[in-house]
Amino acid sequence: MRVAKTLNSVPILDLRRQYEVIHDEVWAAIEQVCASQHYILGPEVEAFERELASFCGATDAVGCSSGTDALWLALIAAEIRPGDQVLTSPFSFFASASAIVRAGGSPVFCDIDPQTFNLDPAKVESFLRGRARSKLHALLPVHLYGQCADMDHFRELAKEFHLPLIEDAAQAVGARWKNDQAGSMGVLAAFSFYPTKNLSAYGDAGMVTTNDADMAAHLRRLRNHGSPQRYVHEEFGWNCRLDAIQAAILRVKLKYLKEWNEARRARAAAYDRLFAEAGLASIERASIEPLPLLNGRQAAAQPGPNRFPIHLPVAAPQAHHIFHQYVVRAYRRDELRDFLTTRKIGTEIYYPIPLHLQPCFVYLGYREGDFPEAERAAKEVLALPMYPELTEEEQCWVVNSIADFYC
Repeated sequence: MRVAKTLNSVPILDLRRQYEVIHDEVWAAIEQVCASQHYILGPEVEAFERELASFCGATDAVGCSSGTDALWLALIAAEIRPGDQVLTSPFSFFASASAIVRAGGSPVFCDIDPQTFNLDPAKVESFLRGRARSKLHALLPVHLYGQCADMDHFRELAKEFHLPLIEDAAQAVGARWKNDQAGSMGVLAAFSFYPTKNLSAYGDAGMVTTNDADMAAHLRRLRNHGSPQRYVHEEFGWNCRLDAIQAAILRVKLKYLKEWNEARRARAAAYDRLFAEAGLASIERASIEPLPLLNGRQAAAQPGPNRFPIHLPVAAPQAHHIFHQYVVRAYRRDELRDFLTTRKIGTEIYYPIPLHLQPCFVYLGYREGDFPEAERAAKEVLALPMYPELTEEEQCWVVNSIADFYC
């Protein structure tokens, strides 16, 4: 195992490093907006919408104030009505389900694929072929951690059962399924530009992409109080417009996004290699079995890809994973996280409570044990430091620290 230099700290994310590179461009863009006095919507927003639509391979993009609002806008444009059900993942950020409720619908969950953490299309298909789908109106797969869900299968199911397919692409700008970009594969797709995302604003911002011109026009009305022109309101919309300053910043960053995503992929590959070299994990991608009930030294020494204390992230062969997060499954996860905290190594748990077990969703009638893979993932996942500027020296210190814990 490579000996790592002792470091004072490794943050889970350090946006200052990115800012140092683009500082001058960002301030020039902000100055241009201030000089124009177009602060909400306007030319900068329109330009960013065109550029992101082109980047994603969609015909239209509609900017809004957050990724959560993007999900709500997409659901309303897909004609979700009170009482309609929308099927999504129980292992995602809260907004994936709360936006459904805000649109008047009811979330329905299916379990995840333990390999990718994404919604399991086989379980969705089984649900759709059952009797409980009469009120189902849409499918909302989540591209979790920067990896697209199995869009071949989901597009087939959406077509067969006549359901609009909406992509929750909040974590996946730049990800692909085969040759198709996230944001181009559903009827609608929702993006978040929250400051931690691969393409991040300096505040909240979001976007909806679509290949349907009528839906795009509807989205533009919805984000602006349901108004196609000033003081004329055709429906009840919302005030969720995109600020021009955020759009200008995002335009600067979009030029670097492919480069930054490739850097993330390189950091993920480096983690994989370092974990294997340390004897903590296997590069071989076998089926994900429960983590070993052994002490750390025994677990790390056992042969075979399922006898290690760390399980590495799995990318489907068809997926171009852009590693919004580098998430491992870790034996004694909470103890490991506490240990890393003492060394000032940043970590996060995405997500500690599956959505079906959130207190506010008790009325849906789900119970512990309903979605065992999502529940198991919630007990095992740990996100490690991941950003384009992360150094291999820092990665070595992270992996060596994890090795110290298990030894």
